[in-house]
Amino acid sequence: MSAATPGFEEFVAARGPRLLRVAWLLTGDAHLAEDLLQTVLAKVWPKWWRIAADNPEAYVRKALVNTHASWWRRRWRGEVPHDEVPDVTAAPDPFEGIDLEQSLAAAVRRLPGRQRAVVVLRYFEDLSVEDTAEVLGCSAGTVKSQASKALRTLQSLVPRTETVEGGGW
Repeated sequence: MSAATPGFEEFVAARGPRLLRVAWLLTGDAHLAEDLLQTVLAKVWPKWWRIAADNPEAYVRKALVNTHASWWRRRWRGEVPHDEVPDVTAAPDPFEGIDLEQSLAAAVRRLPGRQRAVVVLRYFEDLSVEDTAEVLGCSAGTVKSQASKALRTLQSLVPRTETVEGGGW
């Protein structure tokens, strides 16, 4: 690794918050998002010398989507029902505060996995159709059709009375 190539720690410090946001949008849960990002970073770290030379953020983003997809393909989610709710106070959600963001995030979480991945990559990560198709391993037409379906669903789930910085739907 050359001196001009940022190290793993510098990359995580600089890009970690954005990658955590991607993970949170994919999982819909702050704790699962942290687990997902940590899992991916643990997988990437041994290969960092090879990954850092190209486009490490794209590589990690693709690893987030692929790892999350492997998690949601599993039938068992690790939850076991109990008769009583434990007396545990949950930590505050670092993402609460903006109503629109919360309602949009809740709506995104209700999308099927493939549509959710397309929305996160296209509209939250601002990737092109071609880049999104490459990350997901599908055609550009699939990305477009999944995005179209997802946007129709989101329009029905997010109230139209809310506006986005002076704009709106």
